[in-house]
Amino acid sequence: MTGRRRIRSTFLPRLLARRVRAGALTAGALVACASLAAGCGIIPGATGGSGDGPITVMTWAPEDTDTTNKPGMPAFAQAYARWVNAEGGINGRRLNVLTCNDRNDSVGAARCARRAVEENAVAVVGSYSVHADSFLPALEGAGIPYIGGYGITNDEFTSPLSYPVNGGQPVLLAGLGRTLADACGPVALIRPDTIAGDQLPPLLDSGLEAGGHRPAGDLRAAEDATAYGGEARQALQRTTTDPAEPGCVVPALGDRTGIFMDSFRRARSDYPDVRTATVLGSVDQSTIDASGGGSGPYEGAYVTGWYPAVGDARWKPMKAVIEEEAFGDNRIDPADAGVQTTWIAYTVFRQAVESLGDGEVTADTVSDALDGGLEIDTGGLTPALRWEFQDELAAVGFPRLVNAHVTLQMVRDGRLVSAGDGFTDVTRTLLEADLA
Repeated sequence: MTGRRRIRSTFLPRLLARRVRAGALTAGALVACASLAAGCGIIPGATGGSGDGPITVMTWAPEDTDTTNKPGMPAFAQAYARWVNAEGGINGRRLNVLTCNDRNDSVGAARCARRAVEENAVAVVGSYSVHADSFLPALEGAGIPYIGGYGITNDEFTSPLSYPVNGGQPVLLAGLGRTLADACGPVALIRPDTIAGDQLPPLLDSGLEAGGHRPAGDLRAAEDATAYGGEARQALQRTTTDPAEPGCVVPALGDRTGIFMDSFRRARSDYPDVRTATVLGSVDQSTIDASGGGSGPYEGAYVTGWYPAVGDARWKPMKAVIEEEAFGDNRIDPADAGVQTTWIAYTVFRQAVESLGDGEVTADTVSDALDGGLEIDTGGLTPALRWEFQDELAAVGFPRLVNAHVTLQMVRDGRLVSAGDGFTDVTRTLLEADLA
């Protein structure tokens, strides 16, 4: 199915259904008021207009699983709630953060979504799950916005109730491909043998081809493997076909990237000129440290990210929250892209609620504020964010992707440092790609 067909078949009907549902709830509330012949109070999902009711949201992520884990995201969400409540709440309203472990399976993701509905959450904020097809229908049915998901699934860029703060895997891989087109010979991609993994090769290739490079070799790997010796050897063989043009190996295995690199280190002794490159989320500073720092396999690697490097001064407000409310909580790493995304997602949510003034805070009013042209200032961590009915990238199947900017970093002397000035916009690369 092409991107254009996908928009027509999923995005527009969902948006219309949401508007019809909202209208039906409003009409039902008016009928209930008339029948009671008395003033209406708080309706389900609302905090009321008096300004003294708590605002309930949820943040979920997988924890204690055999694949990717993101415990820092719900932990930081709770720290953020403690901090914002100590500051007087949002517009005088206390923030109540629920957390949920989606366990990296579809049943767990659906259970978290149902709980959000049952607890009258007005939004799901700063969360991670690869099972969008399990949780988004429940959120859409209840009209609950999904703000600042990790961007790990394409559904997050098509649902009318999704408000992504970054460009997810699409922009990271397109940006990385464009960089490697000028820096590498043959490229090999090692990615999970999953439905989500199937979406990665055309994105990396879009950047490579934009730079006049041939597509990457696509190597599938088990998501929960304990060793990747065979895949490492295949990758090295594919990237050394031309001795005069050393290649690059791109592992995109999430939390399993470190395990792959252990296998890669052992296999690469005969291929010293092959370089590595990856995306933030598959590697961070702790991963580099654990692999040997400057003498490890990541030295010289290119890494694309969504945000500035963690040493950038623009992260000081987030770090202050961690220092004040989560000092010593080793689940929360300020360099983790999940924690950073959660900070930005709550920044979006807070500005949306503040824009409502003393009005009701409900799932509908929050999403209506974001749909109404509200421009979010993230303190320079992203471009200004604003979600339109269909943004420019709707033409390639991503109608909710509003931030196609990436940053380029490099591992130098064992440290992940900035390798470019500011952001690079890969919108044009994605528009010119064949992502059908």
